[in-house]
Amino acid sequence: MSVVTQIKEATAKAINHLFSIELQANDVLVNETKPEFAGDYTVVLFTFIKQLKKSPDALGQELGEYIVAQHSSLFTGFNVIKGFLNLTVSDSYWLAFLGTNYQNPGFGQAADNGQKVMVEYSSPNTNKPLHLGHLRNNFLGRSIAEILKASGNEVVKTCIVNDRGIHICKSMIAWQLFANGATPKTEGKKGDHFVGDYYVKFNDAYKKEIEDLKVKGKTQEEAEKEAPIMKATQQMLLDWEADKPDVMELWHNMNSWVYEGFAITYKKIGSDFDKTYYESNTYLLGKDLVDTGLAKGVFFQKEDGSVWIDLTADGLDEKIVRRKDGTSVYITQDIGLAEQKQKEFNSAQSIYVVGDEQNYHFKVLKLICQKLGLPSADGIFHLSYGMVELPTGKMKSREGTVVDADDLVEEMINIARQKTEELGKVKDFTTEELAELYDIIGLGALKFFLLRVDPRKKMVFNPEESIDFHGFTGPFIQYTHARIKSIIRKSGITQSTTSNHKAATLFPSEKAIALHLEMFPSVLEEAATNHDPSKVAIYIFNLAKTFNSFYTEHSIANAESEEKKIVRLQLSQLTAQVIKTGMNVLGIRVPERM
Repeated sequence: MSVVTQIKEATAKAINHLFSIELQANDVLVNETKPEFAGDYTVVLFTFIKQLKKSPDALGQELGEYIVAQHSSLFTGFNVIKGFLNLTVSDSYWLAFLGTNYQNPGFGQAADNGQKVMVEYSSPNTNKPLHLGHLRNNFLGRSIAEILKASGNEVVKTCIVNDRGIHICKSMIAWQLFANGATPKTEGKKGDHFVGDYYVKFNDAYKKEIEDLKVKGKTQEEAEKEAPIMKATQQMLLDWEADKPDVMELWHNMNSWVYEGFAITYKKIGSDFDKTYYESNTYLLGKDLVDTGLAKGVFFQKEDGSVWIDLTADGLDEKIVRRKDGTSVYITQDIGLAEQKQKEFNSAQSIYVVGDEQNYHFKVLKLICQKLGLPSADGIFHLSYGMVELPTGKMKSREGTVVDADDLVEEMINIARQKTEELGKVKDFTTEELAELYDIIGLGALKFFLLRVDPRKKMVFNPEESIDFHGFTGPFIQYTHARIKSIIRKSGITQSTTSNHKAATLFPSEKAIALHLEMFPSVLEEAATNHDPSKVAIYIFNLAKTFNSFYTEHSIANAESEEKKIVRLQLSQLTAQVIKTGMNVLGIRVPERM
């Protein structure tokens, strides 16, 4: 049980005993004590003042005396300042905490809770390669999956590939018109990049045809509809839906090129999935649920035969679920896929990692599933995240101005190489070790920078800023981990000699690390509850800063006594372990040396 939990329970019991008022532990607010005051943790008293009819100081004094007397092994003292009760935790508690956990590689991670959670992320289109926006999606999805796993859940990672539709046909038509039989192999190009080039070529040709038609007197709207390349694309979509052999063969070939490219990128960035769904297999799902909804009165049919749901009472509007020609829309497919996934995996929660431009869509999806009474309904959760921009502004796929994921990863690795060589501390590394180190630093910088921000916020990504070895960055934390591992290697103290130590006292900077380390399980739990990896990123960064401040003040190898050396080594070992675990759930590797 964490110190904070113990304080909450002790305070609730004290109020129950002293004032005969029933209070739950969760009703008690506990914060870290501010640095300018004595103490480790602070109980906020203002919420109880009115109910107990006590002055803040009097209440604090009574509670402090009672709590310290009842828990003398945990607390050594208290003070009251302006409605805040500051409690000081005993050194013996922190020393026992270190002795119990410094050799525990699973520290912070919860036991299996029997819950199954599904996380759907990535959701690429097969007409273009992954870009910077996809990277934030992939890093968020995978890190949330790992955080939930560390919190005791069984996690199923899924991906839905958008492999059909008019946008896919655009690349196919452009290939027919301009490729002259070229393939990724003949062009020496990665498959997803190759196909993405033809998506851009389509847009260029389409714009030219529109301008030509406008010169001939057509309006913008007329030109957009009558452009030959668009008409050909629309016909190809009809041919695909009719299962026309030559169209299906081209579709299979071009998609296979893209999948080969995706596989390389996913391996490089560390994304993986337990199950991949394809829209070409799921786009007909949900049709039977429309009939069910009509029978239940959940949906209604308009005069033209189209089927709708009225969500105005829920603060939304009317939403179509089946067109008048009987074809389904995206929401229909998603309802059907939600039902299929629930039948297949029976998860308690289904998390969709999708950008915030789809907020309305997922509100509608959850409401419809709830009104249909689907078992999956209440567990639907949209992990909405803000778009990523560069200092130069927004990106556009059609115009070929996106920041390609592969190019960005390569650029990050090159920046890592340059920055590391400038520091000049890797002369004893082999060529292979350097290549791996640059990969670890470059990808770590990229992931950390994209995950350190609350997912719900938009952000600007700056590659150079992300690899600052002294800032709020992944490389700073990686360097701290490598530094600690070096300290441990040079200490000459083995695991066995640190298994026990006599009673010792802690300096403030030593206690600060112990206090920070003890929070790790709660931080993981909070990140899982809020679906927010930035909680872990911020925590790990602050832990690294706290350790570096401590190490600036105190030596380990030349500690004042053998007891001190052992305590500091335990602090170092647990810090390194927590940094490694915390970075791992973010999908970031930490090197043993840098």
